[in-house]
Amino acid sequence: MSSEAAGWTGHVMWWQVYPLGFVGAEVRPEDGREARPGGEGGGGEVQPGGKGGEVQHRLGRIEGWLEHVIGLGLNGLALGPVFAASTHGYDTVDHFTIDPRLGDLDDFDRLVGAARERGIRVLLDGVFNHVGRAHPLFRHVEEHGPDSPHAELFRIDWNGWRSGQPVPAEVFEGHDALVALDHDSPAVAELVTEVMLHWLGRGIDGWRLDAAYAVPPAFWARVLPRVREQYPEAWFSGEVIHGAGAELVRESTVDSLTQYELWQAIWHGIADRNLFELAHGLERHDALLDSFVPSTFVGNHDVTRIASAVGDGFVGHALAVLFTVAGVPSVYAGDEFGWHGVKEERIGGDDAVRPVFPDSPPTEEDLPGAGARILHEHRQLIELRRRHPWLHTAHTEAVEVANEKLVFRSVGGDGEGGILTALNLSDEPQRVPVPGDAVVAAGSGRREGDAVVVPEREWAVVSYE
Repeated sequence: MSSEAAGWTGHVMWWQVYPLGFVGAEVRPEDGREARPGGEGGGGEVQPGGKGGEVQHRLGRIEGWLEHVIGLGLNGLALGPVFAASTHGYDTVDHFTIDPRLGDLDDFDRLVGAARERGIRVLLDGVFNHVGRAHPLFRHVEEHGPDSPHAELFRIDWNGWRSGQPVPAEVFEGHDALVALDHDSPAVAELVTEVMLHWLGRGIDGWRLDAAYAVPPAFWARVLPRVREQYPEAWFSGEVIHGAGAELVRESTVDSLTQYELWQAIWHGIADRNLFELAHGLERHDALLDSFVPSTFVGNHDVTRIASAVGDGFVGHALAVLFTVAGVPSVYAGDEFGWHGVKEERIGGDDAVRPVFPDSPPTEEDLPGAGARILHEHRQLIELRRRHPWLHTAHTEAVEVANEKLVFRSVGGDGEGGILTALNLSDEPQRVPVPGDAVVAAGSGRREGDAVVVPEREWAVVSYE
């Protein structure tokens, strides 16, 4: 990682948005769906957009939430797909055009400008493993076969092919609509480099590299240094869903990888009342820090929302882990209100976790059930993270582990600071021995002599700096 990127990524915390869902865009032709915030009451109907190529100027709706981002204590806006696509955004048809269901370049520039005015960094979702089957370059290949100058962009076995037959291109993970790019081709490296430079030039700060696990590391190693020559402060986080690896970071030169292994350990450990699994996950997470700082989360656009995964009463436990261990953390928009949504393996199975948002953020008084408490827990823990910036690269070790109790200690890489995080999933209060100068910095807990007592089904963060 360049020194310029390291200078700001140690302090950034992202608010992740799936734009097409957020603004209520139709993601499947004539789907007629209704999306409601959190999938449980409230909200309104999705308004169809982008029909007939008509531009729908909807990105301004995200701009209306930037003060909410600041109010949470966050300073980064991580946008899902914004480029022209056929359906869900990951089937790109033009990397240089804003999806007309969202708006146009002027709308995008206003959003980036509004974020900049508030000190908010902007991250874009780069879908560079594949394109949509309707992409004009692939259409040209379908029309002209191997004689097309664009045929080198794709993985195609022309052996036995005859004119008029479907082009036998490889696709991404069996999805016929997603045509795989050929990452051995210099033309693909040129295209991706050009796209990255174009949008960095329009003011963004970095890229989430979608499906980075499916792309040869050598490809990123060819492209990213060229991009950093012009934008040394740019940051690149690769999506890896089967665990993060130091070898991949070294070979690819990416700055970070998504930490799905920790995410799984958090929600499984809490939901299954097996905090040994979480302790093991923390140990493996800590080992990564010798190579890179992972991108951490407890929710995103591809997974069941954390409140549905662990229950309203235990969202704070998950957040306490997220914000007191090393990483570049992100909050999936809506999780801070305790919204629910279950991902299902079917067509439309993502809709519940990608809902339309209201025009403005709800107030605490508007939030039903545990929503107000969950919002408070987010603000409290984000503020704590801000007060302890060394947590970005903190080393963590478990102090006490049981099925329903976990206490772990986080300290700075140079011994700076000191925090104990205690999770109590049981129906009984739990005593946690603490140093004499320790104070409860977040959550629930009271000092009793040389210990902090954490109430039943609660959590506490204790600072002893």
